[in-house]
Amino acid sequence: MILLRHSDVASMVKTHKSKNIPQKAVNPYKDAVYVLDVFLIDGPITEEFVALNPVVSRTIEIKGSNTLEELHQIIFKAFDREEEHMYEFQVGGRGPQDPNARRYCIKQAFSSFDLTPAATGDVSSTSIASLGLSIDDAFGYWFDFGDDWWHQIDVINIQDKAQSGKYPRITKRLGASPPQYADFE
Repeated sequence: MILLRHSDVASMVKTHKSKNIPQKAVNPYKDAVYVLDVFLIDGPITEEFVALNPVVSRTIEIKGSNTLEELHQIIFKAFDREEEHMYEFQVGGRGPQDPNARRYCIKQAFSSFDLTPAATGDVSSTSIASLGLSIDDAFGYWFDFGDDWWHQIDVINIQDKAQSGKYPRITKRLGASPPQYADFE
């Protein structure tokens, strides 16, 4: 078994842009619901896992009033992770790992690392609505600064008002969740 990195996995991801949904201006209202496709694009996964799961994604619905911290929590749950680690979101760039993106981190990251460029904000106080997202935007999510799990998050729809029910929520799973700590032996 070998470790697959970004170039191998990312080339297999086929994001589904919103073909039949009219482009919509940014909806900064806290009652708006953001429909996000979260793709796993890089991490310590085996060739065997990729062969069985060429695309691993989760669709998540989250309210504009929810925070990036709550988005992290539902992604953590959606990918069946077991142990918490540092994480950050990169917004406003050209997707994951864009050095020009705005970076939102947990408070510990502000003091634990020499962040260059400096983080824009704290995930616990940054709402989804405040990010200025539009349909077809993509942004990055980096989980576990040691194992480097990289995700691309695509905004596939923004609904004006939430239906009844609990948010955030997972509405679709494609592919199995890889083990958080792969056994490469």
